[in-house]
Amino acid sequence: MKSINRRNFLKSTLASTIALSTPFYFNCSSKRTDHPNIIYILADDLGYGDLSCLNENSKLHTINIDKLGRDGVIFTDAHSGSAVCTPTRYGILTGRYSWRSRLKSGVLWGYSRPLIPKERLTVASLLKRNGYTTGCIGKWHLGMDWHHTDDVVPLDSPNEKAKHIDFSQPIQNGPNALGFDYFFGISASLDMEPYFYIENDRITALPDRETENTGRKEFWRKGPIGADFQHIEVLPKLTEKAVEFVNQHAGQPFFLYFPLPAPHTPILPTDDFVGKSKTNSYGDFVLQVDWSVGQILDALKSNRLEENTLIIFTSDNGCAPHVDFAELERFGHNPNYVFRGHKADIYEGGHHIPFIARWPNKIKAGSKCDATICLTDFIATCAGIVKEKLPDNAGEDSYNLLPFLMNRFDKSHFREATVHHSVNGNFSIRQGKWKLVLCPGSGGWSSPRPNSEEAKNLPPIQLYDLENDIAETRNVYDQSPEVVEKLTRLLSRYIQNGRSTPGIPQKNDEPTDWPQLHWMNR
Repeated sequence: MKSINRRNFLKSTLASTIALSTPFYFNCSSKRTDHPNIIYILADDLGYGDLSCLNENSKLHTINIDKLGRDGVIFTDAHSGSAVCTPTRYGILTGRYSWRSRLKSGVLWGYSRPLIPKERLTVASLLKRNGYTTGCIGKWHLGMDWHHTDDVVPLDSPNEKAKHIDFSQPIQNGPNALGFDYFFGISASLDMEPYFYIENDRITALPDRETENTGRKEFWRKGPIGADFQHIEVLPKLTEKAVEFVNQHAGQPFFLYFPLPAPHTPILPTDDFVGKSKTNSYGDFVLQVDWSVGQILDALKSNRLEENTLIIFTSDNGCAPHVDFAELERFGHNPNYVFRGHKADIYEGGHHIPFIARWPNKIKAGSKCDATICLTDFIATCAGIVKEKLPDNAGEDSYNLLPFLMNRFDKSHFREATVHHSVNGNFSIRQGKWKLVLCPGSGGWSSPRPNSEEAKNLPPIQLYDLENDIAETRNVYDQSPEVVEKLTRLLSRYIQNGRSTPGIPQKNDEPTDWPQLHWMNR
């Protein structure tokens, strides 16, 4: 494979630089047929080490995702905006770190109110006004307004229940309010109540029972379930709907956001995949995810859309411990590759994720890129595709990846720095080889856990040289105090300015503060 290296990149020509950076405006009401179709496939809790195209020691042969890698570009230093589900999804659609919103830690739940206000520009609304038909099929997990029978405002809590909701009434302020012409999916994770298919603003069948969970890997919480809903059928059903969307819109530019519910819990491979990986049920479920990707690729091929479709495959965070790491290790498989930690953590295992893009005749097949990128970069990339300049109050943490996709970039295109965030709300900032972590321990679910005795005995900050210590084994904060100070000040500026990209400072939705940032003012 040809490698694109940040230290030895090719200089772009003046013409290509202008073409990539100059805004172009046109009548947004007219259809554009020269824009590529865009498909964004987001796996749920899939680890970097699960893919055989990224990990030569992977025991899982992800043949369809590997094909994407052979035909396109693999980014080896890609990061989710957070180490857990909801905040990453917020960042993908808005180009903004979720900690700027009301969600400072954790995730939303099945009955949570919307996290993205209708007034905020999203990838879907951007593309829709540029002539795209837009669809979201899959796991939403960004909140919506169910029809409440009283004035109770639901909390972002797993303790919220269905007793105040009339499920027969329309749902408001979901995907259709944020630029999506069509939505079919589920409200949150497949292990979170309520359990309904939602088409646009209504559930497809009223509840006829309450469901109980059946075990650890198959875990889901108790809650109402629609008469047409079976957990094991959800991934195949969503895949079928995504293929239908491609088939129905083959004659016009379309954007399909396809956030999969898998391989997140409940781990439920169908009979065709049970035992296929020769590892455990998680390995089988990963291969079913790969099958879903293959179905999309087949739909593009059958509709002769391959040449004019940008398809991106990635994951919302690292693999989670419910997959039984010890069992997989006995098979010689590590879902999170060589990285420390896992989902929820501030360590690399929490947010260092796979990212593969294919766009024939635009992206050089079989290439790799080691530029540091973030999933918040999607909206600026789409703005680059339609040649529209983002307003200052949109995509505040989003960089245009087009120069990297097309191998026409220079120093000006690299991110200045990338902010990481753990489930517990802990910050980290990465610039070049340096990663500063502003907490002791993992900030998440792995050891040392927040507030544990082990964490209390550790230094309050961590600094890692990822170029020489990607596994984050040596905390060198006391050896490079100038780096610690520089990165702390930079993170403080990003928080205070409401953005990490060039532009007019913006306001965070609610104040964002972190006591560790005040060490400089002592």
